Amino acid sequence: MKQYFKESAVVLFQGDSITDCGRDRNDITSLGNGYPQIVANIYRTMFPKRNITFINKGISGNRVRDLLARYDEDFLAIKPDFISILIGINDVWRAFDRNDPCPLERFEQEYDLLLTKIRTDMPDTKIMVISPFVLHSLPDRETWHPDLDPKIEVCEKLAAKHNCIYLPMQSIFNKAVKRDYTPKELAEDGVHPTHFGHAYIAAEYLKKLRIL
Repeated sequence: MKQYFKESAVVLFQGDSITDCGRDRNDITSLGNGYPQIVANIYRTMFPKRNITFINKGISGNRVRDLLARYDEDFLAIKPDFISILIGINDVWRAFDRNDPCPLERFEQEYDLLLTKIRTDMPDTKIMVISPFVLHSLPDRETWHPDLDPKIEVCEKLAAKHNCIYLPMQSIFNKAVKRDYTPKELAEDGVHPTHFGHAYIAAEYLKKLRIL
């Protein structure tokens, strides 16, 4: 167990609906009711004197291109000491529900540009890349893997390229389903975690940083 974040650090959560999770976008202190809130609550309970600021800027429906579009306002203006990014499932899902696919090359170019901008503008900021994931809670979800799996490989490759911490949530959830849980216990629709699923992400997040 270690404190990890420096005194008075700013920690930024970025992503899509999995990160957004009902936050009040008019309240900078609102973390929603998902894994960002759980991470913050556990950390504050463990280290109440560290004075860490946790900020959630996830937006439901976002893809990597949307994170790039709001980079100045929702990344650079905050100048966080630590950023975690969980993005990519909408780059897959839109191919199935709106016939609006994101080619692998575009996904990689956009994600690479996002991480390059962070590294250039905020060289001391630490970054965690969290892989997108899907669980087989609904019959069609298994068919997403030919599109999703290469994008997960891109996330891992870019995390290594940009010296980021990498949290492989697809692999972690796969092991959890194989050992102990049903997919619906973790995410009823295969994408949006249950409260337990969010707690599972939060625990893995904190374990990756050796806070737990």
